[in-house]
Amino acid sequence: MDGCVFCRVAEGKAEARVLFADDEVVAFHDLHPQAPVHVLVIPRRHVASLAVAEPADAELLGRLQLACAEAARRTGIDGSGYRVVANSGAGAGQSVFHLHYHVLGRRHFTWPPG
Repeated sequence: MDGCVFCRVAEGKAEARVLFADDEVVAFHDLHPQAPVHVLVIPRRHVASLAVAEPADAELLGRLQLACAEAARRTGIDGSGYRVVANSGAGAGQSVFHLHYHVLGRRHFTWPPG
């Protein structure tokens, strides 16, 4: 999608510190981390948010969840605990309208989240 920064990351046209990538997903370090470990996991295909995901996206959504777990393993936070967040819509804090998961770790998290 034209103008989408995460589409540009997925295409290799925007700079990012990529942790890993495959044919369907890209995991990269957040430019403005909210925790000592803060990785974003995105689909290569543009999906604006969970709100517009469809049943046909079920396999991709599962792949994204597995990629979040892989990001935790590769950053060493899988044993100590981590949080996975997906904001859907501006009211929930989504600022880039390309589906993405935040994988956060190495700090204490409270409940309920902010």
